Amino acid sequence: MAGEGKTRSEDLNSCFEKMMLAFGGGKSAGSEGGVKMEGVVINEWKDIPVELLLRIVSLVDDRTVIMASGVCSGWRDAICLGLTRLCLSWCQNNMNNLVLSLAPKFTKLQTLVLRQDKPQLEDHAVETIAGYCHDLQDLDLSKSFKLTDRSLYALAHGCRNLRKLNISGCKAFSDVGLEYLTEFCRKLKILNLCGCVRGATDRSLQGIGRNCSQLQFLNLGWCENVGDVGVMSLAYGCPDLRTVDLCGCASITGNLKKQSNPENSLWSGLIYYICKPKTCTGQFPYESVIALANSCPHLVSLGLYYCRNITDIAMYSLVQNRVKNKLAMWESMKGRCDEEGLRSLNISQCTALTPPAVQALCDSFPALHTCSGRHSLVMSGCLHLTSVHCVCADQAHRSVSTFPHPAH
Repeated sequence: MAGEGKTRSEDLNSCFEKMMLAFGGGKSAGSEGGVKMEGVVINEWKDIPVELLLRIVSLVDDRTVIMASGVCSGWRDAICLGLTRLCLSWCQNNMNNLVLSLAPKFTKLQTLVLRQDKPQLEDHAVETIAGYCHDLQDLDLSKSFKLTDRSLYALAHGCRNLRKLNISGCKAFSDVGLEYLTEFCRKLKILNLCGCVRGATDRSLQGIGRNCSQLQFLNLGWCENVGDVGVMSLAYGCPDLRTVDLCGCASITGNLKKQSNPENSLWSGLIYYICKPKTCTGQFPYESVIALANSCPHLVSLGLYYCRNITDIAMYSLVQNRVKNKLAMWESMKGRCDEEGLRSLNISQCTALTPPAVQALCDSFPALHTCSGRHSLVMSGCLHLTSVHCVCADQAHRSVSTFPHPAH
């Protein structure tokens, strides 16, 4: 043991020598007087100021940071109190025990990445995190298949400052647990629920809509239990939504189901619906995409892959609200309203859509591109939409038409 300790000390001294040569302009730390840095003489690695230590720590990998925290009590205290970001995704075999040992030390963490290739984390590890890391704002627990609602309950009470949470692939979480979490973590802006089949339901989305008004990004990919009621609750409760991924949510629709509408025209019915969204609840139910179009003016990215119930009425509602938003923002934006609006849309496999509706949408949002290399409007599997083109195609056509034919 003594021999191992001596070797470790020699390694540290060797590293210190190299570092001081770099910082000291070629002067060895072992030379007379040590290395002087801003009035401080550094003779050995234990003399490194806290500010310099934290700067060095920010440049190395997380495994090295953990090792450095065990060098001496001074380094341990400095790193544990100064470290705000930690990623343990490199740990392939013993992440659970590592979290149990580190969480009580690194109490000032704001970002913690625990993404796993194979499930390791268990509830008591997350409960330890929640018990010590109260400043946590960004937590990645993706692919934590072993976690249950116990983890969500712990985070709800211990990490109320969460702004970004990734629990994609956590299939054991229930909608009851997720709804409970949102009652306490009301500052969430980014939430990834992709593949949370049991957790992402209309019930939990209603909870998000009630409690998380600051939400800007939401991934609900392949959450088959998500329906119109849940998405509508999101739209009404989270008006600042910028990105919504509903890929694979086959239950949602974009229809207007007439109940007692006196108008026979689909378009006039739509206009009536949009112009009087607060008074026509007895005549039309608000449905998913239409609700997002009405209530989320800052929406820039929408994923509807394999949402086969989406119809033209959803496209036209986005178009109509684009016009309304342009008029409303004209004064405040000083002509910059083109910066607002959809910049990414995936309607692949949405086979009920027709070319005129999608073309109208494409014409209304110049940032949506079908041209090669830009493809922000994705229509894979919709062979009937091949005629839809973005503004670039029109510009290219006009450019070609300006050149006279060689025959002339």
